[in-house]
Amino acid sequence: MKALMISRDSLLHAEIAAQGSARMPPVQLVASRNGLRDAVERLMPAPPELVIFDASEVAPGEAELVERLSKHYPSASFLLLTREAQQDLLIRAMRAGMREVLQLPLVHRAFHETMDRIEVAAGVSHMRDGKVLAFISCKGGSGATFLSTNFGYALAALAERKVLLIDLHGQFGDATLYVSDQKPSMTLSDICAQIARMDGAFLDSCLVHVASNFGVLAAADDPNHLVDMKPEHMDTILRVARQHYDFIVLDVGRQIDAISLRALDQADAIYPVLQLALPDIRDGRRLLDIFRSLGYPAERTRLIVNRYEKGGKLRLADLEHALGAEVVHAVPNDYISATDSVNQGIPVLQLSRSSAVARSLADLVELVTARRISESKGLFDRLFGRSEAE
Repeated sequence: MKALMISRDSLLHAEIAAQGSARMPPVQLVASRNGLRDAVERLMPAPPELVIFDASEVAPGEAELVERLSKHYPSASFLLLTREAQQDLLIRAMRAGMREVLQLPLVHRAFHETMDRIEVAAGVSHMRDGKVLAFISCKGGSGATFLSTNFGYALAALAERKVLLIDLHGQFGDATLYVSDQKPSMTLSDICAQIARMDGAFLDSCLVHVASNFGVLAAADDPNHLVDMKPEHMDTILRVARQHYDFIVLDVGRQIDAISLRALDQADAIYPVLQLALPDIRDGRRLLDIFRSLGYPAERTRLIVNRYEKGGKLRLADLEHALGAEVVHAVPNDYISATDSVNQGIPVLQLSRSSAVARSLADLVELVTARRISESKGLFDRLFGRSEAE
């Protein structure tokens, strides 16, 4: 968004420029004026999309220039900044159609929330209503981290959705290593320590960007910092994430603590991951009992069987009968492809797109997004090389 900045304050100009450049898409200060009269007398040849107006030093006789400025730039959005209430100026601004006013000194969170509203109103972006999907292990080694990270990537690549994955492991979280070789610059605990800064731009800046529309928020890497993370922090993070992402995938791990429990409370769907083995079934029953005691509706819990092999002594029907829940998806045992993906830190869909596990992830994307095969056939055919003969 191209913006005109009207202010005599060079420090404020620099602060707005820095905050604007951190946004996605960025706010670019393409021109500046030293005051309201200067802005009216030196009009821009190409009208700006946004006018940021520091009204702190407006002279008493200059208030009427506000309406003239709005007429010169009728299609622009206006953001007024002021250090104290100026009733005459604000009334004229409201009559001219200006609705956004921020108090100085600038509060960064308020600035970004205001810019979110301006961009939505201008059609530059839109507020999303993201869905939260939680993957949780019934038993250690079930493969929930592999599935959550690779599903997140598949959701972004195949369904072309904007996806965020949050690693909620209390200790030794390594979700980023499954899909990237980048070292996280910020972690979940770092965000919680700066929760007052939380907005879409700050969240985006803390992620490991695996793809343009898929980012990972790494788990806390220092157990000593876990005490600084509070359940209400998760409320704030997920509220902002829902506004800026189509899907938020949670890698919950196995341990249920105050943080993960608050996240599970807000999940639209919970995917317990287990293998078709008696120890997994036993632990799965315990986990589902916990969910029932918490009052989670049964339809929110959707079982995924990982490393499934047909023909074994235990069948999917046996598992469903034992747990009293339906298996919504079974991921085939594709040890070589999955291991290669994990060892190289490359999503399996990217590394081995024709593998059985990659095809299964594509099917899970169809299931979650409710896209009919006829709608997505062309995309899947291109990615997986399916032919009409198949």
